Amino acid sequence: MKTLPSTTPYLIRAIYDWCCDTSQTPYVSVRVSELTTVPIEHIQDGEIVLNIGTGATKDLRIDNEAITFSARFDSVSREIYIAISDVKGIFSRESGQGLGFTVEEIMKQKSPNKIEKEREELVTTTPKQRLKIVK
Repeated sequence: MKTLPSTTPYLIRAIYDWCCDTSQTPYVSVRVSELTTVPIEHIQDGEIVLNIGTGATKDLRIDNEAITFSARFDSVSREIYIAISDVKGIFSRESGQGLGFTVEEIMKQKSPNKIEKEREELVTTTPKQRLKIVK
């Protein structure tokens, strides 16, 4: 039997669309792992909460493997990479409505080299956008 893909990225896109359609601001709560590229100065207790609304991001992409976008932090543009497996939830800043997810414990099962290789494979490029991993 064929293994079905996770429903998580589909639900994230649905809540994101709902927030945008109702003029609310979508935020994601993220567990920071080796797969995550976010500004380390904004991490608290191994987690970060990010505004992924249209006014806060550039080139936002939510696919089945990751959420990627550019955003400004302290007036500096940064490339953000969030593995879907690290998304703890997506919610509206205004109403608090949204969904929470079980964070997968994939780090225990994989070596650091395998994680880095998978991370590089997940970062995709388009003619308009070239992402690079910032270490």
